[in-house]
Amino acid sequence: MTLLDVVIFLPLVAFLIVLVMPKDSHEGIRRFSLIASLAVFVVSLGLIAPYWFNNPGKYVFENNQPWIESPSIHYHVAIDGISLWLVILSTLLTPLCVLVSWKYIDKHIKQFYAFLLLLEFGLVGVFCALDLFLFFVFWEVSLVPMYFLIGVWGHDRRIYSAVKFFLYTMAGSALMLVAIIYLYNASGTFDYPRILAGLQSGSIAVTSQEQLLLFLAFFIAFAIKVPLFPLHTWLPDAHVEAPTAGSVMLASVMLKMGTYGLLRFCVPMFPNAARSCSGWIATLAIIGIIYGALVALVQPNMKKLVAYSSVSHLGFVVLGIFSFTQQGFDGAVYQMLNHGISTGALFILVGFLYERRHSLEIAAYGGVATPAPKLSTAFMITMLASIGLPMLNNFVGEFLVLQGTALVNMRWATFAAIGVILSACYMLWLYQRVFFGKATEDLTHHMHDLNLREYAIIVPLILIMVWMGTFSQSFIPPISASNTVILGPVDARREVHVRIAAPAQPLAARLKETPDAR
Repeated sequence: MTLLDVVIFLPLVAFLIVLVMPKDSHEGIRRFSLIASLAVFVVSLGLIAPYWFNNPGKYVFENNQPWIESPSIHYHVAIDGISLWLVILSTLLTPLCVLVSWKYIDKHIKQFYAFLLLLEFGLVGVFCALDLFLFFVFWEVSLVPMYFLIGVWGHDRRIYSAVKFFLYTMAGSALMLVAIIYLYNASGTFDYPRILAGLQSGSIAVTSQEQLLLFLAFFIAFAIKVPLFPLHTWLPDAHVEAPTAGSVMLASVMLKMGTYGLLRFCVPMFPNAARSCSGWIATLAIIGIIYGALVALVQPNMKKLVAYSSVSHLGFVVLGIFSFTQQGFDGAVYQMLNHGISTGALFILVGFLYERRHSLEIAAYGGVATPAPKLSTAFMITMLASIGLPMLNNFVGEFLVLQGTALVNMRWATFAAIGVILSACYMLWLYQRVFFGKATEDLTHHMHDLNLREYAIIVPLILIMVWMGTFSQSFIPPISASNTVILGPVDARREVHVRIAAPAQPLAARLKETPDAR
């Protein structure tokens, strides 16, 4: 057993313990869930250790044990520089979600925290699994608790949103399962490294048409999860109806399952198909960037606005991946982490406002900065991080994505940059309408400032935003090393031709060359 196995199974053990705890022991369940999730986070920090001693691009904490004899399914897990930070993002946000729900969740408390811990188990497993069947199992495990978190503890239209979320994701999962079974029949194994090596060496023979169909099966499953335009329609409903903790885990971690799948499976296993489809995929990503920002600009609901901003921001991630450049890959992974921190913090702060005012409508607010200046400051910093202000985290990821895209297609980068401008428009306008102006007497009565529990939730996220924006080299080297390994065999770097004008001659020399010069 490795340290990674402890990180994977500790949430499952905590889930089982919560199930047997007395359902009336509300305070005990909350405290145990907080302690257990904090313990998982602390243990997960030990996963960084191999990268302190320079272990670039390699899988670490690998464990490969037979699970089912026929068909041959293994418990095969490991992490590299990409999955490392996504695992830590999952373990960081879970205890924060426990704290966010401390007062807000007041019904079926035992079941809520049990599902939250089960969700953490599924998410961590997705980022670590190196057996395709095991990956699919973890993928489906994470789907079930999120369905219940939305359907039981959500708002008025929670059943509709939960069913829509489930059906969309299951449709993609079915296609992915068909592709996994096809690969197993072709290779005789579910082991991802062996399948990848076979596809790259040619020992697993697939025609170009088969590769395209397999790529599309995986791609659609992951594109729904991202979500990529036009497969995004489930996301705003799920976000608006979910409780705050559900919105945070959905936006910050679950959506990254899609982009992680594109980078881990689609591009390395089916490079020719990925390259041939890169044009229309990049076009969809750019449409999503601009469309998501424009729709966010006219939203009257705060949660729906932040949800559409996710469609826009994750379009940058997809664009970076399908630029097939080192900068694009690095920016895509870094933007996954940035979005997880900044958008997760936005949903938390919107949740704080909802707990006070019991409304998500922007029109119900105005002048919040007067009774709650510290809450307003925290929201302002998070909002500036989300729009990509230099020295804060999103700027680094967006810059790298645009740089990598510009090396391949300057037109793509130009259109994508419009999304950066629009994000400033809708976020600044949201902040103006909610926090500026004259506060009504009713709002002032309900709008108290941050308390100690809320400080403990939001301050760590703000510190991480500043850290990731100013000391990005704390995170990027492992990411870059792993991306180099992925990009190496499928490198589609294109030669960049720069036309350099001939140096201008001095005027005297040109006059000498002209016979009729006067």
